[in-house]
Amino acid sequence: MKQIEVSIMGQSYLLGCPDGGEPQLRQAVSHVDREMCAIRDAGKLKARERIAVLAALNLAYELASMPPPSAATPSAEASAQSGDNAVSKEYLDTLITRLDATLNDDGHLL
Repeated sequence: MKQIEVSIMGQSYLLGCPDGGEPQLRQAVSHVDREMCAIRDAGKLKARERIAVLAALNLAYELASMPPPSAATPSAEASAQSGDNAVSKEYLDTLITRLDATLNDDGHLL
């Protein structure tokens, strides 16, 4: 696993990234950055933690609103890697666990 440096809302983070996963991780970082910056730029919130919570809720709602994966999709991870938007709860739980571990190592929520 390699480490890549990313920036979300002007803050740098060093994230662990599995081999071959950098494009997907950078795409996810870009999506989170856009969401958080949009909330900040709306001018209603300034606290990074609150912005992060609202962005997480918006993104989770977006995922929950997606149509369920088709039966032809063998796994959510394969779908995510192939660019499909179909994501299983199991895959999301894995991502959340990885995010929690990364944030706990850093000692800061944002």
